[in-house]
Amino acid sequence: MNKKLDFEKALKELERLVKQLEENDLPLEEALKTFENGINLSRYLAKCLDDAEKRIQQLSRNENDEPTLRAWEGDSENL
Repeated sequence: MNKKLDFEKALKELERLVKQLEENDLPLEEALKTFENGINLSRYLAKCLDDAEKRIQQLSRNENDEPTLRAWEGDSENL
């Protein structure tokens, strides 16, 4: 997996691969390769999200270096 690929580009590529698998009548070998690429992208995206969560947790520590939970301060009108 290309580590220079950012999250948004990887997600777009995964969406493209899924659409290709859903809409095209690909030969078996090409479908398997496309599926394999999709799995690799999915794993990369999951790792990106996991890393982002860890960064947020690190930034959300109190003065005793303990994790703290904070209420989401987003726009509650859109719920």
